[in-house]
Amino acid sequence: MEILKVNEDNFKEQVLQADTPTLVDFYADWCGPCRGLAPILEGLAQEDQLRIAKVDVDKNPRLTDQYKVMAIPTLLLFKDGEVADRKTGGISKQEIQGMVR
Repeated sequence: MEILKVNEDNFKEQVLQADTPTLVDFYADWCGPCRGLAPILEGLAQEDQLRIAKVDVDKNPRLTDQYKVMAIPTLLLFKDGEVADRKTGGISKQEIQGMVR
């Protein structure tokens, strides 16, 4: 499954109204830990058929504020339009899998 790039214009449609749980990665291009997390997320999207979306915090400040993202990377798991789980910082593949199961 391909990782979605979402922004303030399509977040509601792509994440909040999604039929399946969506893991949202709040990241920035300049963030080293974010770059380290990217291959893990790409693998999970392929292996586990996990629906993943990415939000660039620098380009989407309203979403960053709305979901109180204070540090990156931050992963939010959305189910039925609501935040079901949240993890911040260096996150292992096993921790991510635990969020979505």
